[in-house]
Amino acid sequence: MKDKLLAFWQSHSETIITLGYKVILALVILIASALIARSVKKAIKNAKSPLKKVDSTLLPLLSSIAGYLVYIIGGLFILDIFGVNTASLIALMGAAGLAIGLALKNTLSNIAAGIMLLILRPFKIGDFVDASGTLGTVSEINLFTTIFKTTDGLYIASPNGKVWGGNIKNFTRNGKRRMDIVVGISYADSIDVGLNVLKELAASESRLLAEPAPKVMVTSIGESAVNIQLRAWAVNGDYWQTVWDLNKRVKEAIEGAGLSIPFPQRTLHISESMASAITVSNTNP
Repeated sequence: MKDKLLAFWQSHSETIITLGYKVILALVILIASALIARSVKKAIKNAKSPLKKVDSTLLPLLSSIAGYLVYIIGGLFILDIFGVNTASLIALMGAAGLAIGLALKNTLSNIAAGIMLLILRPFKIGDFVDASGTLGTVSEINLFTTIFKTTDGLYIASPNGKVWGGNIKNFTRNGKRRMDIVVGISYADSIDVGLNVLKELAASESRLLAEPAPKVMVTSIGESAVNIQLRAWAVNGDYWQTVWDLNKRVKEAIEGAGLSIPFPQRTLHISESMASAITVSNTNP
């Protein structure tokens, strides 16, 4: 057995050494590609300069693309080491890519949708949006999915195709939002008094914007109440807390002005014929 191995070595030693050298070199290139790709992705994500002017929405996608490019270049070097004709390989990969593209059309559509999201920019990292029914803050946009963090702390990864294919409502972009505070007062109450209460409330709330100016109005005549409304604007950072505070203060101010907030109610009228029928029905055994 030892003689056979020795003879095999003597006959093929040069080939084995050459192949071993190529394998070791390929492993070194593969490890180096992994380290370089990781470093490049980290550098792009944490870039301060010269990428500091690039919107943070683009950085995750740029880092992913850069990482893939490093691996592709490393793979071409490895193939060249083993003497593979890269030109023929590229043609073969093109044909294979077409077949894979047809099989993975949904995945590729997500990539295309992600590119459109980054080009047209309906939202960016940190925006609070409603994207095709997903309500949350945008955390990341990558090649395949958009990552959201909901108000109750959930992590949601939504396919880019679904996000791009529906309506996108951006609550952050314009910097301010309108609130509609509606309260019902009794039909017996003075509408003018109720509207003055809302005006005074708006004037005393410093978080409301002066432009557009707050407005008060009668919005509807309900079944059991006259609904009056305060319509005002606040910056995004103050919006929800202002809404919550005003809802509390409106009730207190309306009641403090001697007005009432009626419960839903109905008036039932019974005619004499119906009352007689009810009485006869009750007296029959």
